[in-house]
Amino acid sequence: MARGEGAEQFSSGLLHPAKTVNQDGIKIVKLSPQQERKRALTVWSKVCFAIGGAPYQITATALGFFLQIFLLDVALLDPLNASVILFVGRAWDAVTDPAVGFFISRSPWTRHGRMMPWILLSTIPAVLCYFLIWVVPPIEQGKMMWYMLFYCLFQTLQTCFHVPYSALTMFISNKQQERDSATAYRMTVEVFGTVIGTAVQGQIVGMANTPCINTSLTNSSNHSAHDNNSQILLDNKVFNERCAYMIASAVISLIYVLCAVVLFFGVREQDNRGGLKAQKHVSFQTGLRLVMGHGPYVKLVLAFLFTSLAFMLLEGNFAVFIKYTLGFREDFQNILLVIMLSATFTIPIWQWFLCRFGKKTAVYIGIPWAVPFMILVVCVKSSLFVSYIVSIAAGASVAAAFLLPWSMLPDVVDDFKVQNPTSQGHEAIFYSFYVFFTKFASGVSLGVSTLALSFAGYVTGVCVQSDSVNLTLKILVSAAPVSLIALGLLIFKTYPINEERRQYNNKQLQLLLRNEEQESEMEALKPDITV
Repeated sequence: MARGEGAEQFSSGLLHPAKTVNQDGIKIVKLSPQQERKRALTVWSKVCFAIGGAPYQITATALGFFLQIFLLDVALLDPLNASVILFVGRAWDAVTDPAVGFFISRSPWTRHGRMMPWILLSTIPAVLCYFLIWVVPPIEQGKMMWYMLFYCLFQTLQTCFHVPYSALTMFISNKQQERDSATAYRMTVEVFGTVIGTAVQGQIVGMANTPCINTSLTNSSNHSAHDNNSQILLDNKVFNERCAYMIASAVISLIYVLCAVVLFFGVREQDNRGGLKAQKHVSFQTGLRLVMGHGPYVKLVLAFLFTSLAFMLLEGNFAVFIKYTLGFREDFQNILLVIMLSATFTIPIWQWFLCRFGKKTAVYIGIPWAVPFMILVVCVKSSLFVSYIVSIAAGASVAAAFLLPWSMLPDVVDDFKVQNPTSQGHEAIFYSFYVFFTKFASGVSLGVSTLALSFAGYVTGVCVQSDSVNLTLKILVSAAPVSLIALGLLIFKTYPINEERRQYNNKQLQLLLRNEEQESEMEALKPDITV
């Protein structure tokens, strides 16, 4: 009788889930190989997961391309105050990333997982703060504090969405191939999100464009009339553009909520922490020391820190550069849209390329792809045709800069797991510190750019800026990004994870997973065998 029960239990352990209890008191269901195949990541799950990345890129693109010019030309802030807002907001955002990552790693698992509750609860407050960033308050003295407050609040809430979403990559599947495929889906949708952000913000704002103030009209006989007309023109311009920015922010807020809903209902978070091996909660300092002590991670982050800073300088100043230095006031939003469309269409090409030739080779080809065109756009006489050609080429390089970091971060986490098999569960810290460094780079780029324009003599609302402003813009969109890309590639040469090491890590992790599954099945059968 006992023997029959043991055989029945043994069969059940292979064909049906074996339940164990983890350190949080939550039942973990171990699936048989047949059931694991059924739970393979579907195309629908990959699409829903990818859609969840769109809100961050839509809002980040709108803020990156348009917030600087909004604060200067619409909110009519002094360039120095605008630079303080941009730098403090991004610096605060960067500081919150490691903190949120640590709290996520300590948060308990729920029936919806560990990451999903953070994503869901942060969505509504985030879109409210995002909308208020684009509102011009009816006060003059507290205007700077208004923007700093809601910019910092939005960045904090966006962090509560984006850090768990980024770490979710490690919890949608335990198979490297499926995670890489889901990352490619995600990058395609995220770059398409940048298209949406550029199109919605750019086209709505572009429709509200009004003529600028021509400062060359200074004839003394009609000086007073000209001043009155200029003031009326400026008031109409500002009012129209304020309404346009509010409409655009409302549309983007709605898209943000819809994407979060699709992610929540379309993706199932899996508990990939391991079977019976209990993991200890570590302090923030211990987690930080473990993560920052992993050499491949540090080298990868430093390399992409400089390349990201290069593209953020280009992104943050390109709209102003097109508008004033090149003189294409009516076309700047279309040129920005071409960059993002080019990036969207080239993401699948880069995914094929990195699968065929390796990720390190893709970095060496994709990141510096835009360098010749960055140089061309400032050396050739202003030409709309050349500007569009440069935009197409720059978009291809932007696609590589989007895809490669997020495709390589899981490799670093896997490498850490292989080298530290007894210290797991640090995925959120890995991802949050990478986001921290990229956002810090963004804050530095925006703050330095606006401050440089202030020192160069940027004047709000005029048709033509001074030669010193144009020279500063050329440095910010060409010389500085090219130098930073070169520095990032030099650091990347020391990155040790090549294709051979990546495949070795994958095999080791699969072996560890099989061993844990066998231990789990034997532990579930142990009481019956004893009987």
